[in-house]
Amino acid sequence: MQFPWPHYRDQQRTARAPERLRRSLLATALCASLLLALAQGSAQTQTQSAADPEEVAAAPVAENVDLSEPVVEPAAPEEPEVAPPEPEPVVPEPPQPAEPQTAAVDPEASQPLLLLGEKVQSGTAARLSWSLDQRFDGITVPTPVLVVNGADDGLVLCLTAAVHGDELNGIEIVRRVMYDLDPSKLKGTVIGVPIVNLQGFRRSSRYLPDRRDLNRFFPGTESGSSASRIAYSFFNEVIANCDALVDIHTGSFQRTNLPQLRADMSVPTVAALTEGFGATAVLHSQGAIGTLRRAAVEAGIPAVTLETGEPVTLQEKEIDHATKGIQTLLNKLGMYTRVRIWGEPEPVYYQSTWVRADRGGLLFGDVILGQRVKKGQVLGSVTDPITNVRSDLTAPSDGRVLGMALNQVVMPGFAAFRIGIQTTESGVLAPGGEPGPEDDLGETSGAAAPAAPDPDLDVEDENS
Repeated sequence: MQFPWPHYRDQQRTARAPERLRRSLLATALCASLLLALAQGSAQTQTQSAADPEEVAAAPVAENVDLSEPVVEPAAPEEPEVAPPEPEPVVPEPPQPAEPQTAAVDPEASQPLLLLGEKVQSGTAARLSWSLDQRFDGITVPTPVLVVNGADDGLVLCLTAAVHGDELNGIEIVRRVMYDLDPSKLKGTVIGVPIVNLQGFRRSSRYLPDRRDLNRFFPGTESGSSASRIAYSFFNEVIANCDALVDIHTGSFQRTNLPQLRADMSVPTVAALTEGFGATAVLHSQGAIGTLRRAAVEAGIPAVTLETGEPVTLQEKEIDHATKGIQTLLNKLGMYTRVRIWGEPEPVYYQSTWVRADRGGLLFGDVILGQRVKKGQVLGSVTDPITNVRSDLTAPSDGRVLGMALNQVVMPGFAAFRIGIQTTESGVLAPGGEPGPEDDLGETSGAAAPAAPDPDLDVEDENS
């Protein structure tokens, strides 16, 4: 399988030719590994079957459901009417049982997927649930897990959303992708978890009930804090079954993001995975310690964060963009064939910088997401409502608006605009393929490390 996409069309087209060639080779390398996995079947499923066939055989078979059909709540049972006693019926002699017929077993057929203690047969879809072994706040809260296990063996792609409970776009993205899959046409398995942080979602909160950010505790520990235990359980019971992961997020704290991928471009399989999303920009970052994406990559699972839109609201345009991106990925991975391939690839931004407010006041933006800006261009302004003093926020360099704050009241130091800077990889990725310092810790991505961690770490819209 190849990625026959056109080269990037930008002003530095000639200068970027070596970079394009390198990324093409990375994509080809990943495709070779993906094809090998497809030929051998899902590595995780085969490992499970070979390691403990008795457990697979003993596991209950998950009910095959049509995910596109709404779940109808059963009606409350009515009081039965008391009928008069009837005479005892005459019981005839039972017929002799017929010889049992054994269905022929096709050795080439896809193997069942063992997940969360249930066996999902090939060519079926199921609704499972994940819940902690140790109860949280004294209450077990099962989290829905959607599974579509294809008729043929292949990769296991996992989609997660609402790790932060107030980020709603990802919930609808997972729903649209999962409910549009036909198991008979799928090669491999897609696992979708629409709401990872169900406790936060129910409270319309980014955080867990104890105010901890779940996306800072992966892969977790079995005997740590409550957040660490939740992360450990989810990572080992669900994520460990994945061959690749797409973790979906939005901006945070009244910020919005251009649809984009956050990916550690120093990891070849991750870099090549970003090639499959069509018209979606890519921002290089390793990911903060404790994020689901970084923990997955460190466990050998290629993973990206798909950022799109803002929290606490559902945005049709952003949802549609991300849904098409994932569907294009499924097509590029050879898992689900579609006639139409969506979009041309976007550039990779190996550096980015936050433009911050120097004064407090009323913030108004003068640019829009995705807009290309020049050095010195006014991005927005902050006006003191008492003194009427206005200060402009300007772009520190040429670039593109990847994220921005919504119009609001801000304090001095507030991160208002994130500018992606198109550069080559040289000088950004350290020798030996190691990434530069994580942008969670300061003003820039892929630049020199700050002297100390940014105290606004958890406020900087860093979900990746």
